[in-house]
Amino acid sequence: MRSAGPCRRWWSARSTSRSDPPHARDAGVVTAEAAAAIPALVFLALGLVWALMAAAAQIQCVDAARAGARAAARGEPAAGVRGAALAAAPRGAAVTVARDGDLVRVRVRAAAPGPGPLSLDLGGEAVALAEETVR
Repeated sequence: MRSAGPCRRWWSARSTSRSDPPHARDAGVVTAEAAAAIPALVFLALGLVWALMAAAAQIQCVDAARAGARAAARGEPAAGVRGAALAAAPRGAAVTVARDGDLVRVRVRAAAPGPGPLSLDLGGEAVALAEETVR
């Protein structure tokens, strides 16, 4: 029988030559690509979560404005209208109530959740006809 020594020497000398298959020369490329892609995917996921939170806050602003306009249309006092709107609004929202003839206008403004530059000014507005004017 032959010894394995010369065969091993031939194989190890051959494996370092330029005639190696491409997968043998590019063994570390997948690791480098993964190291670059994983942070990008994390930032993408965080951006999607932020956008979802901002959309939810926008919907809350619109719902709060509607709740305030309904309360104002029923003839509740301004404090009751603000309370109804703030109960449905996102945290830190500002509510303004204005009356223009038979119409009551309620605006709700809030900042989108997120760090400094990602903070958007969100808002909703609703208008209702005051019930005491309807005959």
